[in-house]
Amino acid sequence: MYPFINTKPNDMLNAIFRFFYFILGWKIEVRFDKNIKQAIFAVSPHNSWLDFIVGLGCRAALRSNAKYLGKAELFKPPFGFFFYMVGGVPVIRTANNNVVDNVVETFRQNPELIIALAPEGTRKPVSKLRTGFYFIAHKAQVPIIMTGFDFARKLVIFDKPFMPTGDFEKDMVEHFVPFFKGIGGHQKEWLTNYEKGIF
Repeated sequence: MYPFINTKPNDMLNAIFRFFYFILGWKIEVRFDKNIKQAIFAVSPHNSWLDFIVGLGCRAALRSNAKYLGKAELFKPPFGFFFYMVGGVPVIRTANNNVVDNVVETFRQNPELIIALAPEGTRKPVSKLRTGFYFIAHKAQVPIIMTGFDFARKLVIFDKPFMPTGDFEKDMVEHFVPFFKGIGGHQKEWLTNYEKGIF
């Protein structure tokens, strides 16, 4: 089980992020029941460091306790405390640390847990998604909620939850491609590839 998973984001920081989210003209479109207990928010596209700020503002606006997974290096001194304060959970990727199984077990031990992550894994161009988020959801039997950051419209869109079938390619074509093609702004190569059936 991951440490700090039960900590709550700092209230004062949440208030600040919520204020700037709305004052800068951002909006939210929610297509899921806000009382949902467990889910993975699959966020895309990930193009800029601003994505992180928008995500924190959106979470604060929703008054959600969603966590996010981040690379362990972010949580080291001198600024690591900040990432803990805003709901981050460090992930250590080593040969001896099975991230998927660890997160699955964390879901099993926490009946109320929402985790946000960016399947692209980087701000750089990517031709395919990292699949860990998908197999976490499938093994833990929690829904995936596709989350689009539409910078063109200053809008964060949360789609309806869907349960992964275990057929990654099928679910990408039937769910991810239609949803993320409707998100304005820069779209990465993976979206075109998946639309063409290139995995």
